[in-house]
Amino acid sequence: MIPKDCKRLAEVDFPIAVVSKHSAREKSIRHGHPSTLHLWWARRPLAACRAMLLGLLLPDPGDEQCPEDFKKKAWELLRGVYESLGPDDDLQHVLLRFIGEFANWDLSADQRYLEAARGLVKAAHGDEPPLVVDPFAGGGSIPLEALRLGCEAFASDLNPVACLILKTMLEDIPRYGLKLAEELRRVGIEVKQSAEKELADFYPTDPDGAKPIAYLWARTVRCESPNCGAEIPLVRSFWLCKKANRRRALRPKVNRTVGAQHAAPIVEFEIFEPKTENEVPKGTVAGAKATCPCCAIVLSQDRVRVQLREQRGGADPSFDSRGHRIGGARLLAVVTLYPGQQGRHYRLPTERDKDAVLQATKTLAAVTAKDLPGLSLVPDEPILQSKVARNSPFRFHLYGCDSFGQVSSARQKLLLSTLARHMREQNNSNAPLRACLSILVNRLGNASTSLCRWHSSGEKIEGMFSRQAISMVWDFCEAVPFAEATGGFDGALEWILYVVENLARVNLPIGQVQQADAVESPLVDGSAIIWFTDPPYYDAVSYADLSDFFFVWFKRTLPGHPLLRDPFDPQNLLTPKIREAIQDETKQVNGRPKDRAFFEEAMARAFAEGRRVLKDDGIGCVVFAHKTTEGWEALLSGMIQGGWVITGSWPISTEMGARLRARESAALPTSVHLVCRPRPEDAPIGDWADVLRELPNRIGDWMERLMAEGVRGADLVFACIGPAMEVYSRYAKVEDAEGREIPLGGDPTASEPYKRGVLAYVWETVGRIALGQILGTAEARTRNGAAGALEEDARLTALFLWTLQATDIGAAKTNGEEIEEEELDDDEDKASGSSARKKGFSLIYDVARRFAQPLGIHLDQWEGRIIATEKGIVRLLPVAERAKQLFGEDGAAAVADRLEAQPTGPVQLTLFVDDTTRAFPDIKGRSRRMKTGAAKVGQASNLSEEAGKMPAPHKEATTLDRVHAAMLLQASGRANALRALLKDEQDRGPDFLRLANALSALYPKESEEKRLLDAMLLAVPR
Repeated sequence: MIPKDCKRLAEVDFPIAVVSKHSAREKSIRHGHPSTLHLWWARRPLAACRAMLLGLLLPDPGDEQCPEDFKKKAWELLRGVYESLGPDDDLQHVLLRFIGEFANWDLSADQRYLEAARGLVKAAHGDEPPLVVDPFAGGGSIPLEALRLGCEAFASDLNPVACLILKTMLEDIPRYGLKLAEELRRVGIEVKQSAEKELADFYPTDPDGAKPIAYLWARTVRCESPNCGAEIPLVRSFWLCKKANRRRALRPKVNRTVGAQHAAPIVEFEIFEPKTENEVPKGTVAGAKATCPCCAIVLSQDRVRVQLREQRGGADPSFDSRGHRIGGARLLAVVTLYPGQQGRHYRLPTERDKDAVLQATKTLAAVTAKDLPGLSLVPDEPILQSKVARNSPFRFHLYGCDSFGQVSSARQKLLLSTLARHMREQNNSNAPLRACLSILVNRLGNASTSLCRWHSSGEKIEGMFSRQAISMVWDFCEAVPFAEATGGFDGALEWILYVVENLARVNLPIGQVQQADAVESPLVDGSAIIWFTDPPYYDAVSYADLSDFFFVWFKRTLPGHPLLRDPFDPQNLLTPKIREAIQDETKQVNGRPKDRAFFEEAMARAFAEGRRVLKDDGIGCVVFAHKTTEGWEALLSGMIQGGWVITGSWPISTEMGARLRARESAALPTSVHLVCRPRPEDAPIGDWADVLRELPNRIGDWMERLMAEGVRGADLVFACIGPAMEVYSRYAKVEDAEGREIPLGGDPTASEPYKRGVLAYVWETVGRIALGQILGTAEARTRNGAAGALEEDARLTALFLWTLQATDIGAAKTNGEEIEEEELDDDEDKASGSSARKKGFSLIYDVARRFAQPLGIHLDQWEGRIIATEKGIVRLLPVAERAKQLFGEDGAAAVADRLEAQPTGPVQLTLFVDDTTRAFPDIKGRSRRMKTGAAKVGQASNLSEEAGKMPAPHKEATTLDRVHAAMLLQASGRANALRALLKDEQDRGPDFLRLANALSALYPKESEEKRLLDAMLLAVPR
């Protein structure tokens, strides 16, 4: 057994870089990976969970209280993995090496590593397996890895969909193993054969033997121009296939009937082989605005929304009494395969295709006339939001889809309801098999809605949940379920079988799963050795809302299942919402909106409950990846108030390096794992002076360590909060010399520590260390343009770009697939321009403010000059947008002419900004508005400097202005003018080149600014 005061390995060291590499790579691993059993959002990588669990379970062999028996047994076990170990090897180093290597998915089922890992856990904890508890278990990564290591695992979640996934993965598969896989394969094939025979007429084979694998549809609206009235197919892109050797696209043609004065023009299509991108016409819809291909009139998003509401979302075509299509969804093309041939083919729809849809519509009406007892065959559960919150995943709700059944077309509903019936008819006594079959229906359900897309680069269907949202899709893809292609039955069955067989071979112990609220654990006091969880993050993922789609189909494949209910509200037809820990102001609890305060209170109660169920000698870990300072403050406050002390913090890169959100913004690719212990009841009161002295050294050492591991930018900033909390949270509270408590957070603009809070000092320390590394000691210590330092705008730009640096550990590629960025958001807000992508690099305003204020940088002074703030986001203006500021209406050419005309003598750069008349704008989304002359703007901390006053706005050109001017001259090709400017700057002093070189090192490699800077620096006279 591990003595209570013996440090665990994760409190001392951790192989960050190696585990990050394996965690990020895991996103591209498919066959057999547990994440492919059933979709769940924001899963933790197994690599990170496995490695962190080992670090939490094992003692630090370098601790003087580490049991000798453990060290002896550890050497024996590790020599079974590493035959070359010698007497000079350090046990701690070897353990860290083992943890890093075992994080590799390829070794997760390797018997040598499995036996060694389980042996190490047993050597540390004895014959009784330690209990690992996760109260927000979700997709089950943490409890699954606990079982892999030979621990007992208790996984709970409020969400019934999560609980069904967890029971299958943690209880049924370990209990029944390969027998479950064999039975699932046998029954799955039988169900497919029966369903295919029943539904074959609705997916007819072509007369030439080609088999359709996908139908490509478009919703339609009517042009409201009085002289037109054409039907507008809502097509986002006319591309069918973008592969270089087989490019295919649709080309619309307008057919105007001769002699028919009142007939509306008709849009027809042809399939062609484009030679260039420009040959393919632009789509007819952007955001939610539709452009008529016949008259070019643009239909507003409101009118598009109204028309689609009248069609109940527009997923189905409308037919008249003679079976002729008269409106609604329009079939654009059919994707086919020829038996024995490779490569997809594309053709226009035929009458056979349209007749099949009509017959499916009629059959669905007949089949659904008789429902299940107390349950409709097609989900009619309503979408309960009366309005759409900012974080809502329900954008399709705006277009008339009021129930979950309406997201699918008639043929898709017929398919899913038929499959659900076949699953219900299976042996009721085999509950694990029926659960796997219901998961199979849900896998097909994700690919059987009118919210699926056709991926023109990969030539495959993209499921409805390609993002953590359910958004409107204008032109959608309908997969043929019995075809040998993505979205089909065979593939869905095989994905599940891969997981069952893979986990069965690992010989996992049986876990425990229970539906429970994290703030009311069913466990007794002091029952767990490890409390390890990945909690929800404010409004980041609407788990309950998203999972409702799967929940309603689960109910139809497993009617009466005890988990498929809301244990706290019997009247609720969907997943539990009232107790869900999430920020969503559209929902209320006892008349109170579920706002930020509600979420933070819920998390504090969950942390306190975790402290209750943990043994006094146990250890905890909380994963956090939120990107706002308020989020971190609330999390840490909840942990500290819940009785925890942070003893370690490790950032692990968990995301693909090519994520769209990571480009040009500080989206966090890492998750910080905060290791924590129960705080002793007799914890002392800390002295603020002692804490303040320790903070800079502790943070500085940690920054140096993390940067050596490849951690950069915002990841580094938030990871540094951990060691600061190690200093702060060890005390019951921290007081200043006058007995006033220093809170965790407070007013970052205040000068008094008891008002300001400790986190403000953390940000200041990180900022000063960063500036010192980027620009030098003078910039790290200065404020308000002190002698020897660059101006505020240079410091702000440098810090901005430093924060945006990407962590270069764990960067994983996307298997060579092109990411179709335009396909990721069809949201109607894009059409309004409010969220249109603007050039430049961006940061959350509060992050920029937290850095700027203590360093004497006044954001408002630079608004409109080097930054622009909108809706709580600060954008660093691209150099190209500053041309008018720097050169006036005549542009760079006029200044270049003047410089070339006077190649010698001092160069005067006039700044064309009238700061005396410019009013500082209000900035939306700020927690506090700051205008010129505001009393507290720019007040500094007393960590190193006294509070400063807002200086007068800079009217003269700064060093940064002159660097930008040189970059613009470089861009304009005026070499002589550039040389004149550079010569003058060399005569002026070293600041110009010092700043230019620093910015060159900070700008991303692919950025235009980096290119211009490097080219400009090559022109500097030697």
